[in-house]
Amino acid sequence: MTPENKKLSRRDFIKDAGIGGISTLVSLATGGLVGNLMAQDATPTETPKPEIPPMPKRPFGKTGVNVSILAVGGITDFTTNQIILKKSLDWGINYWDTADCYNGGNSEIGIGQFFEKNPDARKKVFLVSKSCERSLDGMSKLLARSFERMKTDYIDLYFIHGISNIKEMAPEMKDWAEKMKKEGKIKFFGFSTHKNMAELLQMAPSLGFIDGIMMTYNYRIMHKDDMKKGVEECQKAGIGLTAMKTQGGGQVKTDTEEELKLAGQFIQKGYTPHQAKLKAVWQNPAIATICSAMYNLTVLSANVAAAVDNTKLELSDLMELKTYAAKNCSGYCAGCASICDAAMGRDSHIADVMRYVMYQKEYGDAEMARREFASLPEGVRYSLRHLDFAAAERACPQKMPIGKIMREAADLLA
Repeated sequence: MTPENKKLSRRDFIKDAGIGGISTLVSLATGGLVGNLMAQDATPTETPKPEIPPMPKRPFGKTGVNVSILAVGGITDFTTNQIILKKSLDWGINYWDTADCYNGGNSEIGIGQFFEKNPDARKKVFLVSKSCERSLDGMSKLLARSFERMKTDYIDLYFIHGISNIKEMAPEMKDWAEKMKKEGKIKFFGFSTHKNMAELLQMAPSLGFIDGIMMTYNYRIMHKDDMKKGVEECQKAGIGLTAMKTQGGGQVKTDTEEELKLAGQFIQKGYTPHQAKLKAVWQNPAIATICSAMYNLTVLSANVAAAVDNTKLELSDLMELKTYAAKNCSGYCAGCASICDAAMGRDSHIADVMRYVMYQKEYGDAEMARREFASLPEGVRYSLRHLDFAAAERACPQKMPIGKIMREAADLLA
């Protein structure tokens, strides 16, 4: 699931439901389970704690490890949000994700603070972090820094972060990963990706040293033939799969009558549209877990409620989501960056800019959007107002108004 806004928004967490307040919303979610979960924090000594169904777990590829189907996404400042870590562990979430670059290091630092105060927690957590470096020396330095920040001497799963081409997983990384495993510093190794996911999933098994992959995966793209093939190839190879960006938030806000109608249909069935989108992903058993950045207890509770509720979406529900995605595809970048790059004849960074716009418009997180945008080369940021993107627009399978969005991004994120 994509990160919800710190102010509870996602901006539409309440509006999508079409109802008036948080208490009503959480009571509707899976028969009141969310309300029960939240009550534990509100009045822990006044009422008996309700029995919470156990958090389901799935095998993470062929690693031999079972992970919770809901994972804590670490793109937040855990130094000021320790309660999310505590309640996640209390409610059975054992997969914690972070990266050396998240929130200037405060994500990892916050996890370290939690482990320092709760030393028994470390052995209960399947800890995941990522390297933004590609050189072996850089990877080793960042891994050592992650140990120091998180007060641990090993990481369960270590990713090379945000690759877009399989060549970024250089052959020498295999030897590095094997060395780190022998030294007990990591247990498993892989990569994360926001772009060219289908291609990377299909090619990963041929590398022979990938234990896990985290990738964008949601109701908008899960039905595409190339994505289905990629997931199947990884499943056959025993590669554990972590889904992220599962809400399928777009770069163009639509807020249409159709969107509100879809939300109402799910609310009548007892869950929010956000929970329905999670369930759509979980119905594929090849997906071991969903990584969700949950900034507050309300969103955490709603996601936990969806995870522990064993009700499956009906075929008609899945078709509603698929139909909605098809009708509104021009508002969503599917991450097929290689198509844009080929059309533009260079590394265009179109998919990156699209993601940053989505952080601002869909997540409501202007700070993160601008920080990520500022990391692009200055020439790329400058060119957004002046380049002709017509070739990319003609090639885009989603038929997105790329030029308009790029010019808007130059103003919005500068």
